[in-house]
Amino acid sequence: MWLKPNRTLSRRGLRRLIVVLVALVLITAGLGAWQGNVFAPLFALVESAAVAVALSVAWRAGDRSERITLDAVSLEVQSLPGRRRMRFQAYWVRVLLEPGGGRQRLLLSSHGRELEIGAFLAEQERVELSRKLMVLLADLNGLSRK
Repeated sequence: MWLKPNRTLSRRGLRRLIVVLVALVLITAGLGAWQGNVFAPLFALVESAAVAVALSVAWRAGDRSERITLDAVSLEVQSLPGRRRMRFQAYWVRVLLEPGGGRQRLLLSSHGRELEIGAFLAEQERVELSRKLMVLLADLNGLSRK
């Protein structure tokens, strides 16, 4: 499974959005300067830079992803970017939904180690993922009802 946050804006779309917002702010600042507010263009430039940086940082946060690989022996979670990997024995891993921080956390637990996965997913998506992982693990371990 490949988990990625929902992101509908492309890099090109982000650039276009920033250009439109900057243009609107500068037009408004120009009108303000025309009516006597000489500091409006300066504040508009500072605001435009801050908004562009904030949008870029938020957009880059959408590059996070997690790859979950399940085979007969192990369940492996690889976090990208960063190349962090954690491997659990498939037979012993438990899938837990626990409250924490005002939301439910999806945890994989085994042998005293825990790993939160899908933190960037919506609440319903985490619940659905937990059910799917429980079914896959039960099928793998021969615990499912037939």
